[in-house]
Amino acid sequence: MAFASIDFNAPDLAKRIEQLSQYDLDRLPFGVILLDREGTITFYSETEARQSGYAGSAIGQNFFALSRASGGDDLRARVLKAREAGFVDLEFGWPNDYANPKRELRLRVQSSRQGGVWLFLERDL
Repeated sequence: MAFASIDFNAPDLAKRIEQLSQYDLDRLPFGVILLDREGTITFYSETEARQSGYAGSAIGQNFFALSRASGGDDLRARVLKAREAGFVDLEFGWPNDYANPKRELRLRVQSSRQGGVWLFLERDL
């Protein structure tokens, strides 16, 4: 298993993730989403779909529009501010999981080599 060494806490998590196949990304124990520069979802892991409860087709959707009800505008502002400063590397707690508004997420956001950002979402299940 190529993903056995992937640790949610790794400082270079995005770099490690970018070495994996889509198959391996889909089997990580935490959610993985890749956004392009405009916030369009280009990858949405099976783990994220299962853990979040989002049943729709996420690919091609604007993440910040989908998450607007749960604070997507605030998240977008944080990402844009970090991008202006250079490399994006954010970590924080986030309330309002998609299917369970009372569940808090641990969210990491890091720059991708394609110019967008990776979102990594960890939940207490």
